[in-house]
Amino acid sequence: MFIYNAFFQPNFKDYPVYLTKFKQCLSKAMQLIKSHTVNTLQNLTGQLSKRDPLGAPNADNAFTLYYVKFRAAAPKVRRLIEQVEQRSEKIPEYHQLLEEIHQCYLDQREVLLSPSINSTITDLTSQNNKDHCALVRSGCAFMVHVCQDEHQLYNEFFSKPTSKLDELLEKLCLSLYDVLRPLIIHVVHLETLSELCSILKNEMLEDHVQNNVVQLAAFDAVVKQMLEDVQERLVYRTHIYIQTDIIGYKPAPGDLAYPDKLEMMEKIAQSLKEEQMKLNSSNSFSDVQLEESENKKLISSDTRLQSSVSPADLHGMWYPTVRRTLVCLSKLYRCIDRTVFQGLSQEALSACIQSLLHASDIIQKNKTQIDGQLFLIKHLLIMREQIAPFHADFAIKEISLDLKRTRDAAFKILNPKAVPNFFRLNSHNAILEFLLEGTPEIKEHYIDSKKDVDRHLKLSCESFIQQQTLMFVGNLDQFLSRVGALKTMAVQGGPTYNLSQQPWAQPAKINDVVMSTYRVLKNKLPSTLQSMTLYLANKDTEFILFKPVRNNIQQAFQKLHALLQEEYSGEDLQIIACPSMEQINLLLSVK
Repeated sequence: MFIYNAFFQPNFKDYPVYLTKFKQCLSKAMQLIKSHTVNTLQNLTGQLSKRDPLGAPNADNAFTLYYVKFRAAAPKVRRLIEQVEQRSEKIPEYHQLLEEIHQCYLDQREVLLSPSINSTITDLTSQNNKDHCALVRSGCAFMVHVCQDEHQLYNEFFSKPTSKLDELLEKLCLSLYDVLRPLIIHVVHLETLSELCSILKNEMLEDHVQNNVVQLAAFDAVVKQMLEDVQERLVYRTHIYIQTDIIGYKPAPGDLAYPDKLEMMEKIAQSLKEEQMKLNSSNSFSDVQLEESENKKLISSDTRLQSSVSPADLHGMWYPTVRRTLVCLSKLYRCIDRTVFQGLSQEALSACIQSLLHASDIIQKNKTQIDGQLFLIKHLLIMREQIAPFHADFAIKEISLDLKRTRDAAFKILNPKAVPNFFRLNSHNAILEFLLEGTPEIKEHYIDSKKDVDRHLKLSCESFIQQQTLMFVGNLDQFLSRVGALKTMAVQGGPTYNLSQQPWAQPAKINDVVMSTYRVLKNKLPSTLQSMTLYLANKDTEFILFKPVRNNIQQAFQKLHALLQEEYSGEDLQIIACPSMEQINLLLSVK
């Protein structure tokens, strides 16, 4: 009662004396609590250190011993620690005592755990020295268990959290990071780096950390730092890969063996289809349906799959730079930030397009023009189709300096005669104009690699349509152009003309033009359509691409028919013997 009055009533007569005695008792009690708790923790550490659990049969036994002993001792000090925690928010001395107990506990845990963790990480490294992905997966899984177990053990002793626990765990996790980082920065394969990103991002951060944010806060910070290192390495290696394996790719003769490789694959697919048809026909005459084995079912289904897919659509038949570009983008898409992916995709797609243009030129020189054009069209279609699932903006913003105004202002200073007299005052005005108006302009422009693919695809299709039109009705178009020029001259006041009197427009001459055009159509149209089927392997695409060519051919003959009806007699028409539109349409209807 006296102590109570002394503490809460400063006007009490013996207040200073009793307050002093109270503080002495409080200090002694807290010292006893601290001594008992510290001695208990230190004795545990000493006992476990003498046992040398690292010499146990395996690491699991060592860690089990660490946690079992501490959990068994927790109830002995838990009640005292609870008393301290209850008073820590109101009395500064208790708060200081609680911090000292925290520090002692964490120091003892660090003494025990650090050697064992380092030893375990060393063992994992030696076991997986050639498999970085397995090492990262096993090392991170080990640290996840350490963090979870340490939080659970901490809760056996304390009821209030402390930030120092996460500081200790982050320090322990950094021991794993210090071992893995030198290995990560020397990985050269994109497949390995992308898999490491997937492990850290999906398995560790999304699967583990998001489901246990509190216990894995320290692990989260270290894994994010490790993920940033892997992503940085991945971006660096991707730049090198684009330069060496896409831009610097030197095609082998087999890479450019078009259309030979497609024809060979087509023959193989056709032979497999014929064998399957023979097999089906032989089975149809059987009275008893025998049950197929699992292996036979797999073989027959695989044969049907191969026969149903065109060689041009097989992944292995793609031009190597296209395959490498798309595989590279697929690995990057889920591994790096969206903005970084956009920049790398623009660089990779631009490099791939240039490699396709180069390959197309070589094929046109070695084979035919149509082979080079269809090769380019097919692969640009593949690129456009394959990048569509990437839900990303393929446009990047580039900033450049426009020095035109600076150049013009400097030119006026160096060459004042170029300035009109009414603007030419003195040299000071020119210098002033240079300072005021000669500043460079900052210009922004966007580069969209997806639109770049579409643009090259459009140009290649237009080139194909123009070339095919020229091959089929080039002579006929040339004749119609001469007729048009002659009519234009007459309309503009030139001499009147009689087309049938022109040497180059005699019925016999026109017959030669018409017959040669018709022979070209009849002889070369099937091979053109066959090439389109071989390369494009899609009826809708073939129809869309050939439709403008067919329209151009029809329009040319329609113009010719209208001209002949207008300028020539019935006898001349018999000499010219121009095929009817029904014949032309029938010839073009092969498609």
